[in-house]
Order: sequence, then structure tokens, then C-alpha cells
Amino acid sequence: MSNKKIVKKILIADDEPNIRLAVRRMLSQSYEILEAGNGQEAIGIARARKPDLILMDVMMPGMDGYAACSAIKNDSELKKIPVVMLTALGFQLNKGLAAKLGADDYITKPFSQQDLLKAIDRFS
Repeated sequence: MSNKKIVKKILIADDEPNIRLAVRRMLSQSYEILEAGNGQEAIGIARARKPDLILMDVMMPGMDGYAACSAIKNDSELKKIPVVMLTALGFQLNKGLAAKLGADDYITKPFSQQDLLKAIDRFS
């Protein structure tokens, strides 16, 4: 019998490589990190790899985070995956729209490692 620890997979969807790198550095000690550069890529990775949580930027080229979140939450295979919006848009209107489209939580940039871990813990 092996005592191998099950490592949760977290998908980071953000078009800014430096944000993906920062999140990877904050979380890679404890989680397997998957990365997507836009919403369409995030959906494809979510279908293929079934992450335990998705951290999704709102403003991305092509398919934005709102559209990707909505697509994930309307997909019978993916809808149970928690989606946490990770964005510079901190307005109440944006938070309301994200919630309406199925987002499970909302973190405003800039964020700390503690902010991320708190959000992740809510869905563990």
C-alpha cells in the first residue's frame, strides 16, 4: 500500500504569464498547477484534466472569463468544478455578473497568497 498524497489540481486561466507564474509560485508546493492563456483554452484543459478548482481572470482575449465560466457551469461534466474569478475588476456590478454566470467566488487583484489559500480552502 502506498501513502501517496492525492494532490489537488488547480487550473489558472489568465492571459498574463506573470500572473500565472505568481500564482504557480504561491501554490505549486501544495497543488498541481495547470495553466491556460484564455477562456477557450481553459475549457479545453478543464475537460481534459478535470481540475478541482479553476482560478479565472475576467479580461482575456478571445473568450473572456465570464463566457468561459458560463460555459463551464453549463457543461454537465464540468459544472461542479468551483470557479473563482481572479480579476482587477473589483466593482460590485462585476461581482454580481460573475455570480450570475456561476462563479463560486471572486478575488480582486492584487491578491496575496493568503487570499488564494482562503478561497481554495472554502472548496476543499
